[in-house]
Amino acid sequence: MNSTALITGASSGIGMELAKIHASKGGDVVLVARSEDKLNALKSELKAQYGITATLIPADLSQPDAAHTVYKTTLDLGIHIDTLINNAGFGGHGKFHERALREEQAMMQVNMVTLTNLTHLYLKEMVARQHGRILNVSSTASFLPGPLQAVYYATKAYVTSFSQAIAEEVKDQGITVTVLCPGTVATGFVEAGNLEGVDIWKLAKSAESVAACGYQAMEKGTLVAFNERPLQFLLNWVVPLLPRKWVLAISRKTMEKA
Repeated sequence: MNSTALITGASSGIGMELAKIHASKGGDVVLVARSEDKLNALKSELKAQYGITATLIPADLSQPDAAHTVYKTTLDLGIHIDTLINNAGFGGHGKFHERALREEQAMMQVNMVTLTNLTHLYLKEMVARQHGRILNVSSTASFLPGPLQAVYYATKAYVTSFSQAIAEEVKDQGITVTVLCPGTVATGFVEAGNLEGVDIWKLAKSAESVAACGYQAMEKGTLVAFNERPLQFLLNWVVPLLPRKWVLAISRKTMEKA
C-alpha cells in the first residue's frame, strides 16, 4: 500500500487500532492526539513492527485553530493525505443545564467543528487528485436524542448526517466517505465521560473489533457501517416506528446510572 492516513484520536482506543490496521497493510500514518508520550510509543511500535513512516502531530482538537494547524503541518512536511480518519471525540454524562458549558463547547468543537474543518481542508485536495477515502467515527447514538448525554448524541447525529451528504456530493470523483456507527466500545470513553455505572457499557465491544469493522467498511466504500447487526436493525426499522415519547424514555433509561 502506498497510502498515508491521518488519524485523529490516535493515542488510544479505536484510533490506535485503526492506525495499527493501516500500518499492517504497509501504509504510512500521521498520528494526531494530545498525548505526545502515547503517540511516541505508538510510533515506535508501528515502525518496529511494520517498517512504515509515522509522523506525530500533538494537538488539542478542542482549540478553534487545531484543524488548520494540523493541515499546515502536513503541508509544510510535504505529506499528502490519501485517507482521513476523523476518530477523535468524547462525551459527558448529566443533565444539560447542570453540566459546565465550557465542557459542552469543547465537545462540540472536537466532535463536530474540528472534524468538519479537517474534512473540508483535506477533501479539497482529494477532489483535486480525484482520489481519497474518509472514515468518520460516529455512533449508534446518532440515531436517537440522548437525555443525559444531550450534546454528545446531537454531535454524533451531525457527524452521521454530514458524512452521508458529502459522500453523495463526491461519489463520482474517486472518493468514498464512510461513517462508522458502533454501539458501546471498551475504551477510555467511559471514564473520560463520567459514565461509570451505566449498565449498557457491560455489553461494550473491543476497540480492536470496532476498528476492524470500520476499516473494512471504508475499504469497501460502505456508506454507513454498524458493528452490531441487531443494533442496525433496531435503529433502522424499529425505532422510527415508535412514538417519540417512548424513544426518549428508552434512550434516557439506557443512560441512567445504576
